[in-house]
Amino acid sequence: MTKKFKLILLFYIAINSLCVSVADENFFNKGLKLFKDKKYEDARFMFERGIVFNPKDSNSYLYLAKIYNIQENQNKEEKNLEATLLIEPNNEEAILMSMKIALERSNYSKVKDLSNTFSKVCKKLCNENKEILDTLANLEPKKNES
Repeated sequence: MTKKFKLILLFYIAINSLCVSVADENFFNKGLKLFKDKKYEDARFMFERGIVFNPKDSNSYLYLAKIYNIQENQNKEEKNLEATLLIEPNNEEAILMSMKIALERSNYSKVKDLSNTFSKVCKKLCNENKEILDTLANLEPKKNES
């Protein structure tokens, strides 16, 4: 009897873990489709559900940040970018979005730090860094101005 119980329990655990991993992927894919269809509230819900199953899904946090950027909720955008960078420190999109927030807030030292990190990890968005640094150079107060 205990052999049957152990076998059934093992089977149950295997099926549940498989369902959880498939559900996590489904939530992200559904959220991505909704995001592309510009159904941001529904997409946000799907990404949040995906995070419940997999709290280390950096892509869900990144897309939540993108949604909050569109909705102009900078605090929530920044929190999700921080979560993305905690999980995946070399995520160039998250670094770039963080640089833009720091630039808006006139946090020039943070922009420079993020820019240094960005230049080390960039693969696709390297030209964006130059544009931000050019903007920074135009905005940053000159040392000999008083």
